[in-house]
Amino acid sequence: MKWLRRILIAAAVLVLVLVGVAVATAQRSERPVGFQLVRAAGADGRAFAVGVWYPTQARPRPTTFLGGIVMDVAPAAAVDGRALPLVVISHGNGGGPGSHADLAMALADAGYVVAAPMHSGDNFADQAAAGSVNLFSGRNRELRATVDHMLTAWPERGRIDPQRIGAFGFSAGGFTVLTAVGAAPDLRLVATQCTASPEFICDVLRHAKSPLLDAAAPGVGDAFVADPRIKAAVVAAPGLGFAMGTNGLADVRVPVQLWSGEQDDKVPYATNAKPVREALGARVEFHAVPGAGHTSFLTPCGLLRPPGLCTDPGQFDRRTFHAAMNASVVAFFDERLKPR
Repeated sequence: MKWLRRILIAAAVLVLVLVGVAVATAQRSERPVGFQLVRAAGADGRAFAVGVWYPTQARPRPTTFLGGIVMDVAPAAAVDGRALPLVVISHGNGGGPGSHADLAMALADAGYVVAAPMHSGDNFADQAAAGSVNLFSGRNRELRATVDHMLTAWPERGRIDPQRIGAFGFSAGGFTVLTAVGAAPDLRLVATQCTASPEFICDVLRHAKSPLLDAAAPGVGDAFVADPRIKAAVVAAPGLGFAMGTNGLADVRVPVQLWSGEQDDKVPYATNAKPVREALGARVEFHAVPGAGHTSFLTPCGLLRPPGLCTDPGQFDRRTFHAAMNASVVAFFDERLKPR
């Protein structure tokens, strides 16, 4: 039975090592952050998950696992503070509430309530809506429904200041946030772009046999609805910038911080961030990130390291970049959402 004992010892050692790595790589904040995973109701009545971070006085522990990320938070702890600003986060295609956990914790550390919905049918666990004609308009509705939930149904809604709401979005989430602050894209332009100069999103839609590749398909020209409650937006590596056309961003009145990775081959600057930057002009604060690829904007990887999500170009240091970016995002929202 010596061999069985050796196997059990080896297994125990492996578990201890994995726990040690998980704890060592956990996302942390300077001040205590609370966390909840709640359910919000969409416009169609179907519930979707929402990750919620907020300031607390409870003691955090590195025990909460979210989408491959371990967080040093206080689960279901009491909220600390009054009249707190709210930031909603929209993840990219196939992502989830944990896609930007480090930013959410940085904002909660700075006194914000943060709510990150898991977009239905377009997340790491469910791709059922990928390529559907209402994929992007559905994301727009869920982001607005998240704001509704936090202001009207969340048990601690009385601690949120409804006049101070911001939004952050990455990739498809960046596009989602732009539509929530007034952008009016023409999705019929997707077919034009994918015929003339295809890029990554075109391959994704083609694989999904998406009707969006047919400009004449029913529903492709559906309008998006803005949420006037959102007073400031941060957009990182937005996709579908080419769908904004000539005047698609004319009604965006809120200040926007825009980020683009110089090595991003998934949403090339020329057809995505550049049209947004040029259309918004003085309303945008632009940041080009040398050496950054598309996934460089995702939370630095911890215990789990999927190659497609955790590999950056060259010697790019994601953790160092995120420390700087998170501070810049917090400062941007502080300037626009917090009382002076």
